[in-house]
Amino acid sequence: RSGKKKQKSGGMKEIKMRPNIGDHDYDFKVKNLCKFLEDGNQVKITIMFRGREMRYLDLGRELLDRITKHTEEIAKIVKEPKLEGRNMILVLMPK
Repeated sequence: RSGKKKQKSGGMKEIKMRPNIGDHDYDFKVKNLCKFLEDGNQVKITIMFRGREMRYLDLGRELLDRITKHTEEIAKIVKEPKLEGRNMILVLMPK
């Protein structure tokens, strides 16, 4: 029982955003993302597309590439960016 208390659960945190996110909002999300990674959590980044945004999947891909560049020193990719329905998903874990 005491061993179970000491065991740290490797939690999964999720950050959701849209493809046309503002600069300040992006900076805030990336700051939280880095904090989650430093705490030892995996992070699932979800880009949500609505309506006509589905035509511009490249914007979502560029956004995820930008995020991976910002976090390349502290994180590695677990799951490559992939479109699932109307969401593009990327999973990162701390190095």
